[in-house]
Amino acid sequence: MTLASFKAALPRDALASIVVFLVALPLCMGIAIASGMPPAKGLITGIIGGLVVGWLAGSPLQVSGPAAGLAVLVFELVRTHGIAMLGPILLLAGLLQLVAGRLRLGCWFRVTAPAVVYGMLAGIGILIVLSQFHVMFDVKPQASGLDNLLAFPDTLRQAIPGLGGGSALAAALLGFGTISCMFLWDKLRPHGLRFLPGALIGVTLMTLISLWLGLGVARVEVPANLSDAIDWIQPADLFNLANPQIILAAVVVAFIASAETLLSAAAVDRMHTGPRSNLDRELSAQGIGNMLCGVLGALPMTGVIVRSSANVQAGARTRMSTIFHGAWLLAFVMLLPAVLQSIPVACLGGVLVYTGFKLVDIKAIRSLGRYGRAPVFIYAATALGIVAVDLLTGVLIGFALTLVKLAGKASRLKVSLSEIGPDEAELRLTGSATFLKVPHLASVLEGIAPTTRLHVPLDNLSYVDHACMELLDDWGRAAEQQGGALLIERHGLTRRLEGRALSMRRAAA
Repeated sequence: MTLASFKAALPRDALASIVVFLVALPLCMGIAIASGMPPAKGLITGIIGGLVVGWLAGSPLQVSGPAAGLAVLVFELVRTHGIAMLGPILLLAGLLQLVAGRLRLGCWFRVTAPAVVYGMLAGIGILIVLSQFHVMFDVKPQASGLDNLLAFPDTLRQAIPGLGGGSALAAALLGFGTISCMFLWDKLRPHGLRFLPGALIGVTLMTLISLWLGLGVARVEVPANLSDAIDWIQPADLFNLANPQIILAAVVVAFIASAETLLSAAAVDRMHTGPRSNLDRELSAQGIGNMLCGVLGALPMTGVIVRSSANVQAGARTRMSTIFHGAWLLAFVMLLPAVLQSIPVACLGGVLVYTGFKLVDIKAIRSLGRYGRAPVFIYAATALGIVAVDLLTGVLIGFALTLVKLAGKASRLKVSLSEIGPDEAELRLTGSATFLKVPHLASVLEGIAPTTRLHVPLDNLSYVDHACMELLDDWGRAAEQQGGALLIERHGLTRRLEGRALSMRRAAA
């Protein structure tokens, strides 16, 4: 970019950065609370995502920061391993991302089946709704989605006058008020004010109401000095990286963060006509960002679609918009911490409940349905697995079902037998002949008289494996002893030989 073009884009980038900052501020704190971490941890991640990753990113208009898609995973990791181990996990996860980017593996993270990705986001969205519903009532959420669901009656009871006590009812009204503001603003906002995010409108309005009425609800706790929120990684904790469970957790974080980042980058590319994303550079930048987050004890980061789309829609032209938004976050946290301390926690819970509902994308289900019932089933199974068990199990269920689906498609084989003369027949195979179809093919061959001259054209096969060829070979040898013959016509076949070279027997007329 030339100096002249940079100066021309700077005013648009500066304005866009303010819009992104206003979107990011409540989300950074809300996602931290949903992750079971102090709000300041999310703000630190947002600052690193702007100032560091924004400068290094391969997707210049993508915004990085704490993501709702990782909130559930972080909550589980903190509950299982403790806050102190989150730093080493992020350090290793970031290193894996950095290495993957250097090895140019970025494109491979986009191979994940859409049904699994959308199912993962839906499952995460449901878990966020189930947990943050309790936060909206100033009640601590449970450890799992099912526990949160079962705890709903007790949480509602606390909001009923005469049955419950404390701030539950007032907090719930603020939380639902925030959701209502976000919904109405999305539907009715004036065109001239479209750059203002609904989350900011809802949180600001409900915060002012809570201060005006003097409501005794739980409010955001952030330190007066941001440096007090930094928990430097301890050298002694690095020895725990030899623990297989910690290594597995780092791999899962790296994979999910990378997949979400690169899918978001692809979506951002479709929103503008500027330079396309360099996925490998983006992956490396995310790795450096997560390593820094690990060193400082902050939340993990990904490329985030909500803030990125706000950045594009606000007219951003270069990466300076993302960098500036990180600077605004840093300045606001350092200069105006009292403003953050006045925000009711229930309002941020409402923001996350609204966000969680939007992660369950009905349009995605309809889109998957155009490709048959199998993708919809994989979507539902992935989401239910995440809600009923945990994030890793749900994703593995989705991958397993995808592989089963692919195996089923890859092994589709149509077998037709027709007579073409006295003691002469044709066995036509169409599709893919794999070991999964050996029983069916064997049953057809058993019904053919061994005195038959059997023609087997392979031009309609896309693939044939060793097991099927050996089965044909065995039938041909047996038929040869009784006067029959096997004639295999290989013209037009594209196949991969497994193991050893196969000897094809051809009988002459």
